Amino acid sequence: MVALDIDGTLVDHEGALPEKVRRSVRRVVDAGVPVVLSTGRSWHDTHPVFEQLELPTGPAVASNGAVTVSFPPLRLDRVRTFHPGDVIEKVLREHPTAALAAEVVGHGYRVTRHFPAGELTGAIEQVSVDDLASAEVTRIVVRDPAASDHEFVALAERIGLHGVSYFVGWSAWIDIAPYGVNKASALAEVAAGLGVPAADVLAIGDGRNDLEMLAWAGRGVALADAAAEVRAAADHVTGHFAAGGTADELRLWF
Repeated sequence: MVALDIDGTLVDHEGALPEKVRRSVRRVVDAGVPVVLSTGRSWHDTHPVFEQLELPTGPAVASNGAVTVSFPPLRLDRVRTFHPGDVIEKVLREHPTAALAAEVVGHGYRVTRHFPAGELTGAIEQVSVDDLASAEVTRIVVRDPAASDHEFVALAERIGLHGVSYFVGWSAWIDIAPYGVNKASALAEVAAGLGVPAADVLAIGDGRNDLEMLAWAGRGVALADAAAEVRAAADHVTGHFAAGGTADELRLWF
C-alpha cells in the first residue's frame, strides 16, 4: 500500500499537480497496489485530487484521520468526533485574536471569524463562539495570520491540549482532532481492511501532521522541504518537491 499526503507531496502550494507526479502515481495504480490519499484536507478538498489522479474505487483518509471514505461512489466509512468546548475556551484564553473553524464534513466550515481568502473552501457560515462550541466536531482549526508557526507551536505547548490530538501547520495554523486520531490511526484501519501489514506500507509526506504516519509505515519518507522534526521521524528523506522528490521515491519501487 502507498499512503500519500497531498499538499507539498502531491501538489505544490498553489495546488498544482505536476505531470511527473501524476505519472508516478499512475504507475503504482497500474501495478495493482492500493494508493491511499492521507491528508489534513477535508474530504470536499481531497475529492478533486482523487479525481485528478484517476484513482480507482478505494479508501481515502481526510481531516488528519478523523474522516475515512470510500470513493467512488462516496461512502463515509468512519467519522470521529469530539466535543470542542474545553479546547476552544483554552485557546481563546491564551490567544483571543485567533479565528476558529469547525469542519462540516463534505460541505465546508463554520467559522467564528473569516480566514484569509482561499484557505477554506466549500460553504462558509459565520457563527458565534458559543455556537461553534456547542456541537461535536471532527476537528477545530485555529488560525491567526498575524502569528508564526513557531508561536503556534509554543501556544499548543503552553495551553496543554490534553484529551485531543493536534497538528501545527507550516503557518500559524493548528488542527485539533479527537484524542488518538491521526493519519496513522486511520491508515492502520484501512491497511487492516486491505490485509496489508504496516511493514508493507510506503508513506510519503512533508508536514508535522505526517509524523505519526511516517513512523508507523514500514518505509516512511519525508520530502527534503519538511521541517527538521519531520525529516528526523522518517526512514528516508527524498528530494525537494520542486525537484521531483515524490516522483523519485515512487520510481524506486514502481
